[in-house]
Amino acid sequence: MNMKTIIIAEIGPNHNGSLNLAKKLIKSAKLCGADYVKFQTYKTESIIVKNAKKANYQIKNTNNNDSQFDMLKKLELTQDNFLELKKFSNKVGIKFLTTCFDFESVKFSKKLNMDYHKIASGELNNFPLIKEICKYAKKIILSTGMSNFNEVKRTVNFILNNKIKKKNLVILHCNTEYPTPFKDVNLNAMLEISKKLKIKNYGYSDHTLEDIVALSATSLGAKFIEKHFTLSRKMSGPDHIASLEPYEFKAMVNKVRIVEKILGTKHKSVTKSEKKNINIARRSIVANQNIKKGDKFTLKNLSIKRPGKGLEPNKIFNLLGKISKKNYKIDDFIK
Repeated sequence: MNMKTIIIAEIGPNHNGSLNLAKKLIKSAKLCGADYVKFQTYKTESIIVKNAKKANYQIKNTNNNDSQFDMLKKLELTQDNFLELKKFSNKVGIKFLTTCFDFESVKFSKKLNMDYHKIASGELNNFPLIKEICKYAKKIILSTGMSNFNEVKRTVNFILNNKIKKKNLVILHCNTEYPTPFKDVNLNAMLEISKKLKIKNYGYSDHTLEDIVALSATSLGAKFIEKHFTLSRKMSGPDHIASLEPYEFKAMVNKVRIVEKILGTKHKSVTKSEKKNINIARRSIVANQNIKKGDKFTLKNLSIKRPGKGLEPNKIFNLLGKISKKNYKIDDFIK
């Protein structure tokens, strides 16, 4: 049986710096069927210079020209906030993750006791941070936006050399444009990474506006789907525009679960639902005219007709020229 696809509701900064909004998002993600919620933990001063410019999509989606430092500072939550959100997630019944962007946040993450540590696309070449994450992580999810295959391979080797076993490593193919144009998704790259690096746990971090890419990735064997989640795309903030609203996210989850069922077992067999149709739709060898005992079977006196509860049509060539051992009336099943 296929492993269940793990669906991560990426809240990221969509809490807009509000603890109450973060809790509403957690509760809503649970109702939508997500397996995990994920946030972002950082100290703004540790990860960005004060005059760093925002990406074009961030300028467009925030409707202002503040620096990236100012934008992130407004969205920064405290360590106490994350402890409270972890506790709230446990109460709601959904698993909790957060991406750590600096050394202090990585060390703090030990208190959160997370199943996975996520390495963001922008940190793929940040080996000092990755090395620190490997000290604390049970398992790692590596996102690969803005990278080529050789860069991914280099980072994977570094992670494996830092005592993370391959079975505990998840690689997410990703494009970091918000929203991602369909022409830039390149899902086949997900399969290239899995095949060439022999990674069984792979998936897609999706920044497109719809759910079709998540469903396509699932059909290609993705074990993880990460999708940005918001209560409303009309909210101000860098990531809301590339996120699904609750009714859309719930629909996506339901469709992913349907795709899982559709994929089946990788073994061709008669299913329980169609077994009853065999006798109705298949045919049998029957008498095309009255046949007397002692007559030879020929293509003239035999025919192939429904239903399929008699001798199978593929046996007709074995009958030709043989002698009938009994009398048959027209449409009698040949035995």
